[in-house]
Amino acid sequence: MSAEEMYQKLKIKLHDVVPDPELRIKAGLAEEINRLKKERNAVILGHNYMEPALFHSIPDYTGDSLELSRVAAKTDADIIVFCGVKFMAETAKILNPGKTVLIPSEKAGCSLAASITAEDVRQLKARFPGVPVVTYVNTYADVKAETDICCTSSNAKAVVESLNADTVIFLPDEYLARNVAAETGKHIIFPTKEPKAGTDLDYQLIGWHGRCEVHEQFTVQDIRTIRAQFPDVMILSHPACSPEVVAESDFSGSTTAMIKHVEQTNAPRYLLLTECSMGDNIMAAHPEKEMLRLCMVRCPHMNTITMEDTRDALLKTQYVVDVPEDIRVRAYRAVERMIQIGGIGKKD
Repeated sequence: MSAEEMYQKLKIKLHDVVPDPELRIKAGLAEEINRLKKERNAVILGHNYMEPALFHSIPDYTGDSLELSRVAAKTDADIIVFCGVKFMAETAKILNPGKTVLIPSEKAGCSLAASITAEDVRQLKARFPGVPVVTYVNTYADVKAETDICCTSSNAKAVVESLNADTVIFLPDEYLARNVAAETGKHIIFPTKEPKAGTDLDYQLIGWHGRCEVHEQFTVQDIRTIRAQFPDVMILSHPACSPEVVAESDFSGSTTAMIKHVEQTNAPRYLLLTECSMGDNIMAAHPEKEMLRLCMVRCPHMNTITMEDTRDALLKTQYVVDVPEDIRVRAYRAVERMIQIGGIGKKD
């Protein structure tokens, strides 16, 4: 597809989202990236949070963490370019040790992944011996290596229930853990790092005080203020939002589940409580749906992924993501178990 053809395609989708001069620049970049992709036998994976011009032009596959993990496990490409944050690119490397995995920005970290270390997990396992560990996929490889099974927001409940265990350690997202506890009827505790001797607590789920810096910003007051102005709005929230926000919403699910819910319902208007570029991406794909553009919360890490950096990643083979083999092998078992369970039990 030529730059002009790409511009016309993007103009149809994004004329209400991206200024026209920017669309012309992005179309030229997209043409160059797609050409490089073919020359280098590369595949580009784009997370649902990517900015609209990138999301609708260069990825071979788009989706949430679970969907893109499945794609990464099956690709025949020599190079995987992951337009997402570091833990996602690490997951692709865990599943594809013989392939080159690139991330366009070195700054694409994650506040949630940074909230816990492998040593933290080891200390919890020592404190609660024999208790299985479920780790949200939004963690780094060394943490996954200490884990029995990973999960995503779309299959967290199914993963916990698959263990058939009286007690489960669920890390590191505090709000996702609280939401899973509510769904499963489990009593959750959040132990301190220095427990008091002799403490005997009743619990079935053991959580951690990690949070996503995007999803923790949404409040119940936000929802009530929006409903006062737009009484007919359907509000969808991500399970990494607080339980109070989830309870106040009309629907809660993974990014893919939210997209499908918008596609399959006919509300007068919608508002997504998640990374806000996703609302623009849905609006571009479904112009017949009215999306309230009141959300101004962007992930500072996802926002570092640009088309210019994606092009440079392919041109210069930068930035290469590696995972030490001893960590990769152990992390692989946890990620593979997650992929096998998929989204069973979730209303995706």
